[in-house]
Formats: sequence, structure tokens, C-alpha cells
Amino acid sequence: MNPDKSSPGGDLQGQSNDQASDNTSPISTPEESKAQQAAAANVIRSQLDGLYDGTGNVAAEPAAEQNPYERTHTQHPLPQADQWKEYHSAWQNYYQKYYENYYTAQAAQAPVAQKQQTQVTSTAEQHEGYFANQPVDAPQETPEELSNDEALSELRAKLLGKVQYSAQKIRKSRHFIPIISAAFVVLMFLFIQYNQVLIANVKAYVSPGSINPQNIVVDPTTDVIVSSESRLIIPKINVDVPVFYDVKTDYDSQMAAMANGVAHFPIPGANSHPGEIGNTALAGHSSNDLFDGGDYKFIFAQLEKLNVGDSIYANYQGKRYTYVVTRTEVVKPTEVSKLVYPTDKPVMTLITCTPLGTALNRLLVTAEQVSPDPTAATAAPAGSGTASNDTTAIPGDNGNLFQRLFGR
Repeated sequence: MNPDKSSPGGDLQGQSNDQASDNTSPISTPEESKAQQAAAANVIRSQLDGLYDGTGNVAAEPAAEQNPYERTHTQHPLPQADQWKEYHSAWQNYYQKYYENYYTAQAAQAPVAQKQQTQVTSTAEQHEGYFANQPVDAPQETPEELSNDEALSELRAKLLGKVQYSAQKIRKSRHFIPIISAAFVVLMFLFIQYNQVLIANVKAYVSPGSINPQNIVVDPTTDVIVSSESRLIIPKINVDVPVFYDVKTDYDSQMAAMANGVAHFPIPGANSHPGEIGNTALAGHSSNDLFDGGDYKFIFAQLEKLNVGDSIYANYQGKRYTYVVTRTEVVKPTEVSKLVYPTDKPVMTLITCTPLGTALNRLLVTAEQVSPDPTAATAAPAGSGTASNDTTAIPGDNGNLFQRLFGR
């Protein structure tokens, strides 16, 4: 049965039979092969054109003027509603799975992030919340709608926060503890060593006596009956202090007496008492150590304010003796001979350390008796006065705390 050559299948089968018969023929030339291939290609193109134009008929011979490379396909059909639904459903499923995986990962990391945020918040609270409200390095721009006063207030608040944070950081720093401790030890050492200078100058400044109250005694030439207690009175510098006579001249005896008042320093040649011809030497502290005992550590702190003509009163054995300052002198502690000199008058010499707060020198304030009548004074008893073997210096202060602990 021969197939219909009008159908594509028939043409292909006929072509196959022709080729099979050609196989038994002799080998064709190259020009013949090219012609056969062109014919076969034209047949296939015709069949394809027939399929695309919808007729189903294939032309027996293609037109000679047709371009073998021309494509005349029909327009692609538009997607249908079911196809759009499938398209959108596929994308929805994709995004649903994507965000499901994303939020699952975020939920797994939430406890770690919460822990880190808690640590940051705790650190910010320790810094007084300064960095909790604003980033450290982010520049803060003042909004344009803020007034000048509001901008200045905001800037002031920021500066105050930074200062408070820096101050708190310094206070919490342990590096300053050794420095502060060392500074405290140094200050304590300086105070113990040099408190005499500080306290004595304060005493000399704030103590009364800057005026000249000479009228405290109406008539210094009049005999006045006073108590039997021996006392020294200097109105100008507000001094009224007990006096201890006939004290031994060694260092310890003099310091013990000056702790309770003013000490008599009776050395040979300067061993008289009030109302006797000769020199009556009385020693007192001007700036003893603050940690030393006694109530008269600064009794002569203002002695250097006395000038020539100022009055001094001495109560001795129930009688008042009046002296007038004649000269002042600064000597070395070893110049004991400055107290011994020939005189035919009753003389009194007040002794203290100078400058204030030190024992470098001695201030001698010499005064002569004017009342009672000095011409009626008697001579000091022969052989009165004592001098120890270690009387090589005029009495001074008791030394500071370190000097008393480790020796002068």
C-alpha cells in the first residue's frame, strides 16, 4: 500500500525510499549532494510553514523568491487566568518560606541580644546614664526651630553631664588612692614638724593687745597692795601670767616651769628679784609645739610688739613693781653673757624665742624699774642664783614631737 504523497508522512517515506535506492547507485558528486540537501531543506521548511499557518497542506515546490532564513511565526498566546494564579501562588509560597526562616533565626538570637542589651544598660547606669540617652560619637545637631536659650540650655546640660561623668570616673579610679595617701602623710608630717610656725603666727595675729592700754594702772608710782601670788602683767599684749621664781637653770626644770607660766632664770650675775638691784631674767614660750602640754605655749607670741616706753608690771610678795622698756635685742641662744652686766638699778629682762615658730634666736626685752622708787632698792643677797653645769644656752622651746621622740 503506497502512502499518500500529499501528506507529510508520505513525502518523508518516499524520500527515504529514494535515498535507499540511491544507496545502491554509484557515489554522487559534491554538486549533486548540495542540490539534494537543498531540496530536502526546502521540503522541511514547506512542511513547517504549513503547520504554522494552520492549513496542514504542504506545497509541492517552494516559491523560488522565498527567503530560506525568514521566520513567520504566529504571535505567542497571552497567559490565561489559571496560569496567573499559579504564578502568584508560587511567589507567595516563596516569600512565606523566606520570612518564616528569617523570623525563626531572629527569635533564636533574641536571648543573646537581650543579654547584651542588659549589660550595656547596666554599664550606662553606672555612668549616671550619660551614654544611655545619646550615642557617644554621633554629632548632635541643634534643630533649627530651637531658640538660642534652648540651644544654650541643651549645651550646658551636655557639658555638665560630661563633667559629672569625668569626676565620677576620677573618684572611682584606684590610681589616685596611693597619691592621696602619700599627700595626706606628707601633710601630716609637715603639720607635726611646723605647727609651731602656723599656730604662733595665728595667735600673734588674733590675740588682743594691738591697742596701747597704759591707763589700766592709774598711777604706777603709787604703792598698791596685791595678792601674794607672783604674776607678770603686760597690758599692751594682754599678758597676765604666773611667775615661778628661783627655778633651777637646767633644761628640764626650765621647761617644766614654763609649762605653767613664766620661769625665773637665775644665773650668777643675773639673779635678782623684783625690787632688788640687778637683772631679773624671766623666760616664756612664744611658739611651743601644739602637741606639748601646758596652757602657756604662746604666752610671749606678741612680745616683739613691745617698744621703748611700754610698761610692764610684776606682782611679787604682795607688792606691785612697775618697769618701763628701755631696749630690745636679738641674740644667739648660747650668748648667756648678754644677761650678765654691771648695774646699780633694778632691771628686768624678758626672754623668748624668735622668729616665731623657731628656736634659732632669743629676743631680750630689757626694762628698768620706775615704781616703787628704784633708789630705795636693796642689793640682791650674796651668793643667790644657781647655775647648772649644762647651763650653756638661754632657755627656748620644748622642741617638736619628732625632736622629743628621737632626741634634740
